[in-house]
Amino acid sequence: MQTRIFRFFTRDPADTRALETAVREGRMDPREIVAIIGKTEGNGAGNDFSRGLATLACTGWLAAHLGCTPEEAGERVVLSFSGGTEGIVAPHLLVFAVSGSPRAQPREGKRLAVAVGHTRPFLAAEAGGMAMVEETARAVHGLMAGLRVEPGDVHLVQVKGAMPVRGPESLDATSGCDMAGSRAASALGVGLALGEIAGTRLDPGAVNRDWGLYSTRASVSAKPGLARSEICLFANSAYWDGDFAIAHDVMEDILDVPAIYRVLARLGLHPRNGQLPPEDRERLVAIFAKSDADPRGTVRGRRHTMWSDGDISDMRHSRCVVSSLLAGVTGETAVYVSTRAEHQGPPGGGPVALIGKAP
Repeated sequence: MQTRIFRFFTRDPADTRALETAVREGRMDPREIVAIIGKTEGNGAGNDFSRGLATLACTGWLAAHLGCTPEEAGERVVLSFSGGTEGIVAPHLLVFAVSGSPRAQPREGKRLAVAVGHTRPFLAAEAGGMAMVEETARAVHGLMAGLRVEPGDVHLVQVKGAMPVRGPESLDATSGCDMAGSRAASALGVGLALGEIAGTRLDPGAVNRDWGLYSTRASVSAKPGLARSEICLFANSAYWDGDFAIAHDVMEDILDVPAIYRVLARLGLHPRNGQLPPEDRERLVAIFAKSDADPRGTVRGRRHTMWSDGDISDMRHSRCVVSSLLAGVTGETAVYVSTRAEHQGPPGGGPVALIGKAP
């Protein structure tokens, strides 16, 4: 099997014209698409309707090509859109397509493998708790088994966390059925599955409290009304062919540029005078990171005002900083940075993962 990646730049959140052109020209087969991940120019907050608009446009476009309803298209293809293109970020879509059959024998160099799946549906009372942690871990284990990869081969697990609708029986104020709880429990589940977090350290009291527990490979958002979590796992597999490979590291704080350089080096990409030269930049096809304004109120011992700014939200501050660092080092503005990183990297930091053409 092999993974193909298509990158399209959009004129607005509902723009699918570039996808249609790629299909019409025979460059892309909609039947092979397993995931579409993108950045939209909303505010990234609860009232960011650009994400819903992008989802509506893409499910409609997929349905027309797959001969199904938009709802069925949304079940078949994982759609994950992150609002917020502050600063230099170019609104864009990353389309992941999978084709072929697995190799019978492993190859020498590992190549990018992608698997998508879902957890079981959750009750509102289960969201943000140990049931979500354990079920997320189970689903991630299943995706790894399907790809025949070990935890060390996994470099990014993109999750859209479930946030079921509360019923009259689910009005307990202590319930974790909110976006922060869904993100946190999902991230802990990824960490548990990948062996980054010991099961003996996990209990309901750890969720959104024990910040020493985190995954360096989870990237989680949450969607109100979503009954089951959607998962897209990226790994390097000896049983897959293709042109791409993925690498990751973790930024210890919002200024951790050395972490970015380490990921580039693992892909055989080498900046000159601080930035990738054009020939290396052309090999880089996807840039992912999580960011947060440090909740302790300082960065490297100095006070920051991202949490107290009444005009610009902390999310927009941190997205802009990390996006700018990534763009400055790579010379590429198609950067996917998502905020709210509960248990996704250390406090104030977050995972970073890059996909590039293998050397």
